[in-house]
Amino acid sequence: MKLNEIKDNEGSSKDRIRVGRGIGSGKGKTGGRGVKGQKARSGVAIKGFEGGQMPIYRRLPKRGFKNIFASEYATVSIGRIQTAIDAGKLDASATVDAAALKAAGVIRRLKDGVRVLSDGELQAKLTIEVAGASKAAVEKIEKAGGSIKLLAAAEPVAE
Repeated sequence: MKLNEIKDNEGSSKDRIRVGRGIGSGKGKTGGRGVKGQKARSGVAIKGFEGGQMPIYRRLPKRGFKNIFASEYATVSIGRIQTAIDAGKLDASATVDAAALKAAGVIRRLKDGVRVLSDGELQAKLTIEVAGASKAAVEKIEKAGGSIKLLAAAEPVAE
């Protein structure tokens, strides 16, 4: 194979349509823009414009807000932890913490910590250290003979 013989797979890219190049092309004359009117011209800017009437995005009231200081946790279910133990990715005898869950591929990112939820069943006796857990998850872990330690959330630094 030579560099001059390399080409794309068949059908992987389309040729662009040259509009406004004669009526024989099928995309001539108006060039696919219909007939007359503001949208047939260049320089159209009418997104959200309602002909001078108060636009709907201004008629409706503002609602809610996004708390920029809120903690965002990586959630993991008890069933998912049990699946990782069964697959041999997590060691049940060692402490299960955020780093161990990430190394096992149970969670993708650590975010602000890990929160354990109660979905699924747990057979293994585990020692878990995480940022948070639901009440039902704590009950299931303790029922299986394990223990859970909730880490104190990091206090924001006052400047």
